[in-house]
Amino acid sequence: MRACLRKAAPGAEENLKWGMPAFSQRRILFTYAGYRHHIGFYPTPDAVTAFAKDLKQFKTAKGSIQFPLDKPLPLSLIRKIAAFRVRQVNEQDAKWM
Repeated sequence: MRACLRKAAPGAEENLKWGMPAFSQRRILFTYAGYRHHIGFYPTPDAVTAFAKDLKQFKTAKGSIQFPLDKPLPLSLIRKIAAFRVRQVNEQDAKWM
């Protein structure tokens, strides 16, 4: 998961937010964490909404996605979601400059 996110957000800084690994680029892009039965990915509500069709097979909430540990990670989908967040933050920052 970390390697996939690092590749999708190469300019992002890695840190901890709310006790979870996070990637930030002037603001938080996404966080993730491992649990007993799943990996939680927290890319914000906008990203979950934008990829709702692709996420139908996964448990989701307002700003989170659960990837079960007994199935392979959908790395291409994770990369797409991460790239969406990088673009979104860059576009938001461009509006403020």
